[in-house]
Amino acid sequence: MTGDVIVAEARRWIGTPYVHQASLRGAGADCLGLLRGVWRGLYGAEPGDVPAYTPDWSEPQGDEALWRGLSAVMVSKPVDDDARGDVILFRMRDRGVAKHLGLQARVGEFASFVHAYSGHGVLETSLSAPWQRRIVARFGFPALQEG
Repeated sequence: MTGDVIVAEARRWIGTPYVHQASLRGAGADCLGLLRGVWRGLYGAEPGDVPAYTPDWSEPQGDEALWRGLSAVMVSKPVDDDARGDVILFRMRDRGVAKHLGLQARVGEFASFVHAYSGHGVLETSLSAPWQRRIVARFGFPALQEG
């Protein structure tokens, strides 16, 4: 699957309002809901059920639930191996769990990513130095099965 296809699907969600646990383009999505919707657009169905989660994810327990879930269904990549269409996982606070994600839209000098951000909805944001410093993991989409 090419990065162009993934990015085009992610950009279709731009303008969707931020709604916790939602995943419906145009109606509402959080960052995981955006990824779930892009996954459905690419593969036709989600890889599995997503359990309910609170806005603090598993922060009180220090459990990297989102990282573990992404690792189970996606292809882990080196953090500095950026490519269009990669899923980027961010740690928003030092010593906090990684609980925000986005999809890389552009690479290089004008790098950007598409994400659902509380108070803003789904948008494309510059992958500026402050955002880059928060990246803790990077994932690729698995290949589509032929046949």
